Amino acid sequence: MTGRRRVPRHEREQQIIDVAVQVFAKRGFHAASVDEIAELAGISKPMVYLYLDSKEGLFLACLRREADRLVAAFQGAAATGGAAPELRLHAALLAFFAFVAEHRDSWVVLHRQASELSEAIATAVAGARRAVLAEVAGLVLAGITESGDSQLDDEDADFVAHALVGAADSLTDWMADHPDQSPEGVTLRLMNMVWVGMGRVLEGEVWSPARP
Repeated sequence: MTGRRRVPRHEREQQIIDVAVQVFAKRGFHAASVDEIAELAGISKPMVYLYLDSKEGLFLACLRREADRLVAAFQGAAATGGAAPELRLHAALLAFFAFVAEHRDSWVVLHRQASELSEAIATAVAGARRAVLAEVAGLVLAGITESGDSQLDDEDADFVAHALVGAADSLTDWMADHPDQSPEGVTLRLMNMVWVGMGRVLEGEVWSPARP
């Protein structure tokens, strides 16, 4: 008679996290039950605590894994998107919006719930955001450098990166309200709003309010 296969610890943890992401997304952190997570994962409640320590520890594990996946998708796309900075940025933004569209549960955990919870969770979210901001700022700065414009600098690149990442965050809510809109279409609209506008600034065009 063949005995039951012993599941390696890492594999078991991933199974628990898979279920927990779905439950946290559906019920929210406070209403989510470790009993339900354990039942859906096919293990005992004490086993969940043995692997992940606490409910907050379980949420942090979900958050870190999904944030790592998102950042890896973004950075991987940027690295292989093409030679020009705008092509790399386009590829990275498309990877971001595709991730959100394909992993709604993960995005609910990352975007909607995490900011409302503990300092440890907020710190983990901030770390993931900094990684994305650094990547975007680097791509924007590369575009500025290639233009040969000396009027814009690192601070301008950082400013555009924050504006772009903030817009991307907000557009995930817009995508939820417009399920017919594809990640490709949203990415193209955002690139046209930001990159084309930045190109005009690089050419020396500056807007200012009309004076009476």
